Amino acid sequence: MGIQEREMTEGEYARVKAGFDRYAIECGNPPEKSDRFGFVASEDGQFVGCSSGLAYKKLVGYADWFYLSDLFVEKPYRGRDIGSQLLHCLERKVAAMGIGHIWTWTAGYEAPSFYRKLGYEVFCEMPGYYSSGHSRIGLRKALDRNRVGPGVRREA
Repeated sequence: MGIQEREMTEGEYARVKAGFDRYAIECGNPPEKSDRFGFVASEDGQFVGCSSGLAYKKLVGYADWFYLSDLFVEKPYRGRDIGSQLLHCLERKVAAMGIGHIWTWTAGYEAPSFYRKLGYEVFCEMPGYYSSGHSRIGLRKALDRNRVGPGVRREA
């Protein structure tokens, strides 16, 4: 056997992914499939910002965790509560789908205090993760699955 320092070929990478999938199935975990959900803010037809992420499918319905992959507001529009509104819309959508938790990554220079203000808690911090020396921070929040909108309760 020889060990070489090199990148995998596309075929080798496909074998690795297939191997992980086979092992996950052996352990009772079929490969994950997901649906993307999101919201876009615009003004006068121009993109202002967005919130989006992935809901991972189970055999029936979705898993209990939603991954918030994107929350962005163009710089001239920041500080106007648009990010909070985009995030709340996504949280309500996800909760109405029966998903109980949401999580995301952020950088120490981005928005950890923004998320904390909205009820998120830090579950992981990797100091010095970025070349700037800033941390990478994992945040999560439990959602109220009975709440589907401002002042609206989902029927049981």
